[in-house]
Amino acid sequence: MQVDLFDYHLPESLIAQTPLPDRTASRLLTLDKQTGEIGHHTFEQLEQYLEAGDVLVLNDTRVIPARLFGVKADTGAKAEVLLLKQLEGDRWEALVRPAKRLKTGTVLHFGGGAPTEAGGDTEPPLLVATVESEGEMGSRVLRFSYEGIFNELLDRLGHMPLPPYIKEQLPERERYQTVYAKHEGSAAAPTAGLHFTQEYLNWLEQKGIQLAYVTLHVGLGTFRPVGVESVEQHEMHEEYYEVSAETAELVNAAKRKGGRVVAVGTTSARTLETAAGEDGMLQAGSGWTGIFIYPGYRFRIVDALLTNFHLPKSTLLMLISALAGRENVLAAYREAVEREYRFFSFGDAMFIH
Repeated sequence: MQVDLFDYHLPESLIAQTPLPDRTASRLLTLDKQTGEIGHHTFEQLEQYLEAGDVLVLNDTRVIPARLFGVKADTGAKAEVLLLKQLEGDRWEALVRPAKRLKTGTVLHFGGGAPTEAGGDTEPPLLVATVESEGEMGSRVLRFSYEGIFNELLDRLGHMPLPPYIKEQLPERERYQTVYAKHEGSAAAPTAGLHFTQEYLNWLEQKGIQLAYVTLHVGLGTFRPVGVESVEQHEMHEEYYEVSAETAELVNAAKRKGGRVVAVGTTSARTLETAAGEDGMLQAGSGWTGIFIYPGYRFRIVDALLTNFHLPKSTLLMLISALAGRENVLAAYREAVEREYRFFSFGDAMFIH
């Protein structure tokens, strides 16, 4: 299957640069996965498509301020680091720029002054990182040294890791977090969940819709573009996930009673399908997933999906095409472009049912 089959035309003007003041004010495109019927609504009308007994599964990962700007210790040249995954202790997998100049053994300083001509920094750095090894596409393994608590230093020095297609500054960090974000560890937000307020979630619960939570820390698997011609040749990077016994019980009880499992976002969907047993029931547990879902995949847990609009030729577009059919999805995307929906992280939502 060719990657080009998942391409579409998107005017740059439709890429949302800032979040709406009201989280629930976005538009909602609905797509019937069986018939291909498309509907146009506001996000608050989502409740019309949910029924008592359905389970809404949300990813409660929390984004860390994973983007660091520093300098090379020897020359003072600028360097940028995006933390992707904590390996063990103070070692992290990261993306770096400029990758060609950040070789194994390079030392980076964050939070201090640039080197002086006489040698040494104008002030000592708060964080020091040493490049331990080099990977593909600008990835590196970094070892950090510091005094104090790493997360406190990161909160002080780091910036929210907005995707490269967003050029505007984020007015407040919490706008790139879901209102239910809990477990720190992601390098990107599970953006389908950005549309919810706590009040709206409470309203859904009052209607008899159950809420369940999984955790998947978004890492390189989300950032890495598809660089091959054939879909089957692409390999996903692994990301850490957790499914609690409580969530497994809620989901399985709903399935036994005929309720639907509605994944909020592709990260929730990938977590649910990773933890699916051969009997179609959800298994509690944790680990690493590199699951790659594309057309031909048979979903075992997910019945419906709330998601944002995804980049052309991306693995996320392939996932939703597996659920709703590639032609249905591309037809919906063409209509979304014609009607000038807002695309990507801070954009509008889509509900596949």
